[in-house]
Amino acid sequence: MKNDEPLISVIVPVYNGQDYLAGCIDSIENQTYENLEVLIINDGSTDRTPAVCEALEASYDNVRILNLDDEGVSAARNIGMREAAGEFITFADADDRLRPEMIRLLYDCIVETQSDVAGCKFIMWSSDAEWERLAGVPGEHKTSGQTKIYDAGTYLKEELLSGNSRCWSKLYRRRLIEKVRFTEGLTIGEDMLFLVKMLPYVEKIAETDYPGYGYYRNPTGTINRKFTSRYMDQITCWQLAREEILRMDESLDPQVSALWMMGIMLAAGKIAMLPADERHDCSEYIGICRERLKEAMKIPGAYGRLSVGYRVKTMMFRVFPQLYLSLYHLHKKAD
Repeated sequence: MKNDEPLISVIVPVYNGQDYLAGCIDSIENQTYENLEVLIINDGSTDRTPAVCEALEASYDNVRILNLDDEGVSAARNIGMREAAGEFITFADADDRLRPEMIRLLYDCIVETQSDVAGCKFIMWSSDAEWERLAGVPGEHKTSGQTKIYDAGTYLKEELLSGNSRCWSKLYRRRLIEKVRFTEGLTIGEDMLFLVKMLPYVEKIAETDYPGYGYYRNPTGTINRKFTSRYMDQITCWQLAREEILRMDESLDPQVSALWMMGIMLAAGKIAMLPADERHDCSEYIGICRERLKEAMKIPGAYGRLSVGYRVKTMMFRVFPQLYLSLYHLHKKAD
C-alpha cells in the first residue's frame, strides 16, 4: 500500500534530545501507515543530538535532517512545514512516541469523514517499560470507535477552549495549513495560537477517542523547569489568541479572558517557586502579571467564570502580590 497512498510528512523538532530522539523516530518508522517522510529539525543542539540525527538518517531512507541555530520550536516547525512534501502533515515532539496505528487511524478518519483535521487522545508514560506496555502491538485498538465531527466554531468552544490545544496528536491536510504558521519567538502556548489561527480555514475537524500519541513525562521538560522570562509567553499567547478569537466570536470573550487570567496566575505561580532573593529580581515580571490581570478582570463576566479557588488567588495576587507569592511558595514547598 505504500505507493498507493498519499505521502504524510512527520515534523519532529529537537533540541538536546540525544536520549529520546531515536525512540521517537523508531515509533514513527513502526507505523502501520507506510508512506511517510520524517523531517527532523535539529535546532542548534549542543549535546550528541547531531550524531543521533546522522545515525537515524543513515538507518532510514525516509528521514531528512534540517539544521537551525537555536531559533526555537516554532521556527523549527515552520521550516519543517515549508520543506514538507506530504499531502498531509503531523507533528511529534522528540521525547514523545506514537502508538503503531496512530497515523493510519487519523488518515482513515480524515478520508471517511472528509475532514480537514483529525485528532486523537494521548497517553502519558515515564519509562521504556511503561511505554512498551501501553503502546501495544498493531491491531490492538483501545478505543470505542467513537468519532466526533466539529465545525470550526464548535471545535473552538468544545475542544480548544476546553484544553485540547495541542498541535501534536493531529493530522492535517496540507492545503489547510499552508497559510498558517507558528508564531516565532514563543515557547509556551504556541500550539494553541497555531490552532486558533488555523480555524478560519477549517470546515470540519474530527476527533477520535483512540489514545494514539504517547506523551513523555519528561522530568527536565518546560513545565518542570524553574521560572525564566519564557514563561511569560503563555500570557502573550493568550493575549494574541483573544484577539483572533474575538474576530470569530465576540461572545467568547468572558471564557477566553478567564483562561487568560489562569495563564497569568500560572506564570505568577512559577515566580512564587523561586527563592526570595530571585523573586525580588522578578519585580518587572510580577508587575506585568498584575497589569495584565487588571486588564482581564475588567472584561465583563470573565472573573465570574473562574473557579472559587482561582477567584481568591487572582484577587489576593492583585491586591497583595508579595504576600501571595510568599504564601504560595510556602504552600508548595510544604507539599
